[in-house]
Amino acid sequence: MPENILIAVAWPYANGPLHLGHIAGAYLPADIFARFHRMAGNNVLMVSGSDAHGTPITLRADREGVTPREIHDRFHQGFLESWQGLGISWDLFTTTETENHYRIAQDFFTRFHENGLLYETESSVPYSPSQNRYLPDRYIVGTCPHCDSDSARGDQCDSCGRTLDPRELVNPRSSIDGSAPEFRSRTHFMMRFSRFEDHLKEWLRDKTHWRPQVLNFTNGFLAQGLKDRAYTRDLEWGIPVPLDGWEDRRIYVWFEAVIGYLSASVQWAREVKGDPEAWRAWWGADARPYYFIGKDNITFHTIIWPAMLMAYGEGLALPEDVPANEFLNLEGYQLSTSRNWAVWAPEYLANYDADALRYVLSATMPETSDSEFTWPDYVRRVNTELVGTYGNLVHRTLTFLQRFFDGVVPDAEPDAAGARLTARVAEALEEAAAHIAACRFRAGLGVAMILAQDGNRYLDDRAPWRTIREDRDETARTLVTILGVIAGLKTLLAPYLPFSSQRLQTMLGLSGSAQDGGWTATTPAAGTRLPQPEALFAKLDEEQVLAREMANLGVGADNETRA
Repeated sequence: MPENILIAVAWPYANGPLHLGHIAGAYLPADIFARFHRMAGNNVLMVSGSDAHGTPITLRADREGVTPREIHDRFHQGFLESWQGLGISWDLFTTTETENHYRIAQDFFTRFHENGLLYETESSVPYSPSQNRYLPDRYIVGTCPHCDSDSARGDQCDSCGRTLDPRELVNPRSSIDGSAPEFRSRTHFMMRFSRFEDHLKEWLRDKTHWRPQVLNFTNGFLAQGLKDRAYTRDLEWGIPVPLDGWEDRRIYVWFEAVIGYLSASVQWAREVKGDPEAWRAWWGADARPYYFIGKDNITFHTIIWPAMLMAYGEGLALPEDVPANEFLNLEGYQLSTSRNWAVWAPEYLANYDADALRYVLSATMPETSDSEFTWPDYVRRVNTELVGTYGNLVHRTLTFLQRFFDGVVPDAEPDAAGARLTARVAEALEEAAAHIAACRFRAGLGVAMILAQDGNRYLDDRAPWRTIREDRDETARTLVTILGVIAGLKTLLAPYLPFSSQRLQTMLGLSGSAQDGGWTATTPAAGTRLPQPEALFAKLDEEQVLAREMANLGVGADNETRA
């Protein structure tokens, strides 16, 4: 029976281009997971969108002297182009600037208010005398009271991952002009999150399949006692509070943005599926929702959003898993947008192959600890693993078939040794499926590359370039066996390498999409005439790559995006 798999992916702030940290942290693992489950026959809904209302957008708008909407529109379009170039297979990538999202976010507020879960309180809010306005939390920076990082923001410390209030910061100051803010009293709504502490603890009891760092962080946060949190903010850009007299305040973006997972599903049902109720299948009791995020967003996806779903009612499904990734570092240092210490997706796609990046980021994915991207390692992996191992197996097999069999698949069956290798293909499909289903993407990729190495060893041992002169039938058996290995590799790597897998689908004489055949190895039938093969991957010139890319790092630090 097919399962309904909801894949909800972090909403990037529409204030700058994507970089490799974003891709490795949330978007590539989500896409691998989605592609696999589609191939496995499950019903997948993968949604996300641009976060239009985060204060990083207003910060950039202030600097450029334009409106937040202009910033949002520019980078939302950039995201769409990057997703297409990278092969991220959304069912819907939308934005929080839709009427649908406004309506659902305000409905959450109204229901919470009517059910007594929101209450008014006097809050101490940062105010800038020099600018004559109230400042959002993210406009305030200072020293974290928990880890002493001197770059904590008023809403969160990225160094230790704790959520904060601007009043907690040591030596708070405005990020705009460095002035010390005044804290003035303002009326705001607080959400009674404290009511859900016991419910959350009970819900978390069976989450032993979660990654240890995610579960430990979540339980540690709850152990401190769940506190009520402000649900509104002094802002002009965002979703208005749906109450008279509150026109100058907005729903706090941290709570509004996570509602986007639901609102995007509703939008997909209406606009893409043509059935306004279709979203319910991915939010009901039988649904399995997975949330792909970075480790800096764990709290809002394992505590805040589940509490909001509990509070809203309607039996909406809580997260099945939150496989948050750690951070990707670059050339020995933490990614820094202010120093332009990043590799930006648009610039990468203008010069290199998307599947090569997907491969390297999958092989080094920061699943349980921070990992490292370096250009020398990128070149090495592309040349040695993609070109030298996988691509070489494919190319020398298919070119040999063209030269000695006129490109026609022989009518032969594997011998005993070939049958053992064929059985290994089936085992690899099972092993990789178990890894990917459990969000162990590096391990799943490793299974495929071990099979590619096995195929190369078998081909070297059988030496068809020698046997073709002595025993054509034996050579045919060897080639049919290797075609089965290649077909298995195409399936194993399709979630990781969609573009090259589709090219290989064509080179194997198979019609349709590489995902059409499901999670099986479909070998071209005997007598199939194969087209002329092309190299799956191009070898890189290490000297040229390093000269260009290392020279670009840290230059032109004018991009501002969420690291």
